[in-house]
Amino acid sequence: MQVWYHCENTYPYVDQKVLDAADSVRASLPNKYCDPKLAADLFEECLDEHLLCDEMGVNIVSIEHHSGINSLYGASPMIMGIAARQTKKARILSLGTLVSIRPDPVRIAEEYATADTISKGRLEIGFVKSGDSEMTSGNANPVRFVDRFWEAIDVIKLALTSHDGPVSFEGKYFTHRHINLWPGPYQRPHPQFWAATGDPLTAAECGRRGYVNALVLRGPEASKRAFDAYRNARSEIGLPAPGTDRFAYAALCYVGDTDKEGVEIGSKLLWFLNTSLKQAPQMSKFLPGRNPPEMAPNIWRSAAARGRPADSLIGINAETAIARGILCAGSPDTVYRQIMDIYDKVGGFGHFIFVGRSGFLTHQEAEKGIRLMAKEVLPRLPAATTTEAARQAAE
Repeated sequence: MQVWYHCENTYPYVDQKVLDAADSVRASLPNKYCDPKLAADLFEECLDEHLLCDEMGVNIVSIEHHSGINSLYGASPMIMGIAARQTKKARILSLGTLVSIRPDPVRIAEEYATADTISKGRLEIGFVKSGDSEMTSGNANPVRFVDRFWEAIDVIKLALTSHDGPVSFEGKYFTHRHINLWPGPYQRPHPQFWAATGDPLTAAECGRRGYVNALVLRGPEASKRAFDAYRNARSEIGLPAPGTDRFAYAALCYVGDTDKEGVEIGSKLLWFLNTSLKQAPQMSKFLPGRNPPEMAPNIWRSAAARGRPADSLIGINAETAIARGILCAGSPDTVYRQIMDIYDKVGGFGHFIFVGRSGFLTHQEAEKGIRLMAKEVLPRLPAATTTEAARQAAE
């Protein structure tokens, strides 16, 4: 199994009264509340944590969010480029650039090809559908954004795999007359593709395409539904069954010397759920095109601000988060058992993404958690099963 360290580089240093008064901490909070000196320190610490991961045999995940305290990483390919140059061994996953709000997928392909070349073939490319406040910050139309998502990926794949001169793309949402990347990606035909989604319909399309399907903070039940949809979609069209290397599970996670320390420090990670998930309902619940028509009436009638599964995570404590598979925390033995319990419930996965820093969890605490994960937990996790035909389908 591969283990990936995930830090969203959150910015928690805003007075709670200011956060309570804001329409949305992920869209409309003025950036005057972001001290550039503190931000620079956070970048330095998080990038240093990437270097420690490289030393300890842990892979790296970088994400991208916009206009809010939930992440200072507003340009994932830039962070990928830095990690590509500074690290030597770790796989580097962008999970990922919000392709449905960027106007030119070819530009995204150029950024990824450059990062892959700098890293000498250690990049993996993750796609996320975005939505919510990102549609606003990206000045994008939310209507039909899922269709736009898949077409953007098709453009990116064409750009990364075309090596015999200019090609063109004529689609419903994107038209590009001249595609000719210099350089192309280091990995041929292209770096591994991932998609982060808990929607069974989208997971099924991931299965047909052979991408790695990542579930982020969705818990075992929702993850199993998505993974089953992936497997069933492949079976229905006669494709080989996927290995566990096609599945990734992400959770908040902290490993301490003892259960007490692990839970005490790991509880700081819940800041991400209790603070940065909050946003105004117009950013999601009432965003045109954000939700499927068949789901919209019930979502609009719901009491929750966003009308999405994430609503149920806001305000939970560590005990509840652990019981729901959203948080793994404790001693190395305890965290190992928690991960394997989730593994068994979902039918296996070949990638465990641990969100090891968020909120007020310190740089020193994060580094300790990385070391204990690498030394005491990772060696005991089962090897991923692979299916060569499934990997070929992804190419």
